[in-house]
Amino acid sequence: MTDVNARPPRRFRAPRSSHPQPRLSLPLPVAVAAAAATLALMAATTGARAAAAPAATPAPSPSGSTPNTSPAPPGAPTGLAATQVTTTSVTLTWAAATPGCCPVEGYDITYLQAFNDIIWTHAVGNVTTVTITANIRPATEYRFSVSARDVAGHRSAGASISVVTPVTDTGDTTPPPRPSNLTASGTTGGRTLLSWMPPADTSDVAGYNVYGFDGWFVSTLLGTTTATTFQAPGVTGPLPQYYVRARDAAGNISLASNTVPAPTSSSPPGPSSSPSSHPPSCLVSYTNQAQWIRGFVAGITVTNTESTAVDGWTVTFAFGGDQQVTGYWGAVVSQSGTAVTASNAPWNAVIQPGASVSFGLQGIWAASNAPPTAFSLNGDACAIA
Repeated sequence: MTDVNARPPRRFRAPRSSHPQPRLSLPLPVAVAAAAATLALMAATTGARAAAAPAATPAPSPSGSTPNTSPAPPGAPTGLAATQVTTTSVTLTWAAATPGCCPVEGYDITYLQAFNDIIWTHAVGNVTTVTITANIRPATEYRFSVSARDVAGHRSAGASISVVTPVTDTGDTTPPPRPSNLTASGTTGGRTLLSWMPPADTSDVAGYNVYGFDGWFVSTLLGTTTATTFQAPGVTGPLPQYYVRARDAAGNISLASNTVPAPTSSSPPGPSSSPSSHPPSCLVSYTNQAQWIRGFVAGITVTNTESTAVDGWTVTFAFGGDQQVTGYWGAVVSQSGTAVTASNAPWNAVIQPGASVSFGLQGIWAASNAPPTAFSLNGDACAIA
C-alpha cells in the first residue's frame, strides 16, 4: 500500500559558499591590449558586414516612383474664381497646387485696390477657399493673387483675378461687362477725344463713367455719357491716364477698361535750355534677390547723382527675358510687353542729391529671367551699377 502521508524525496543542492569565487586578474597593460584587440576585431567584423550589405535606396512613393528631392517650389494654384462677392467681402476658391520638392503648407493671398499702390496680404493654411473682408468696400475693383507656400519656404507663381464689388447687397448685385479698346485720338482746346468699344452684351449697360488717373493712387470721375466717345479734360500727375467703366441702372460699375496716356501738355517742346531738357543724372542697380523655377523677386535702387533734387520720378526699362510682373512695392508699376514703367509713390517722390530710392518687383518667367540692360529716369539714360 502506498503511504499517503509520505513526503516526496528532497533534491540535493550543493551548499553555497560564503566566499566569492576568485576572478582572473590581468596586469593593466595586458588588459588594455586585450580590450583594444577585441574592439578592433568587432570593428572589422562590423565593416565586413556593412560592406556585404546592399546599399540602401529611397523607399518608392505610392505610385512606385522615387520621391522628388529637387529644390523646386510648388506649382501655381489653378482655377482661381470669386464664388461670392458682396459689398464688404470676397470669397475666393482654387484648385490645390501641385507640390514641388516639399509638401504644400498653405497659401498667401495678396490684393490691392485698382489704381492704388497699397498692397494687403493674407495667409491661410492648406485650404482651397478663403473669404477676404479687410479693406473691402462697395463699388470698388480689386485684384487678387494667390500663391502656394511649401514647408521649406518656397513660393509658387501667383494665380490672379480681378473683381468689382456691388453697390448694394440686395437687388441687382451683378456688375455690367467691361468696355474695351479705349483709344485717345487727339487733343483740341485742352480736351482729348476718347473712344471705346462697348461690351458684346449691352442689355445691362445704362451708360459709362470716364475717369482720370494721376498715376499714383487718385482717380477722378471726369464725366458720364451714354455714348462711346467723350471729350475728356486734362489730367495732372506723374503718369496721367484715362480709363472707362460701364454702369448699370442700379449703379453697379464694371471692371475698368484698358488705360491710355493723357497728354501732359498741349504746347510744343521747349528750347534746349528748359529744365525738362536737363534731367538729372542717375545710377541704377537691379538685383535678382530670389529666383526659382518660373518665379523671381527683384530689387531696384535708383541713385540721384546730380546736384539738384528730383521731385517726382519715373523709371523705365525693358526686361531681358519674358518676365511678367505680378506684384510690386515702393512704386506704381505697369507693364506692356517687356517694357516696364515704375513711378514714385507719394512718400518717396523726392530724391535728394546723392540719395537713393528703392522699389521691388515680384514676377513670373518661362524661358528667361535675364535682367534689363538699360534704364532711364524721367527720360534720361542712367548708368548701371
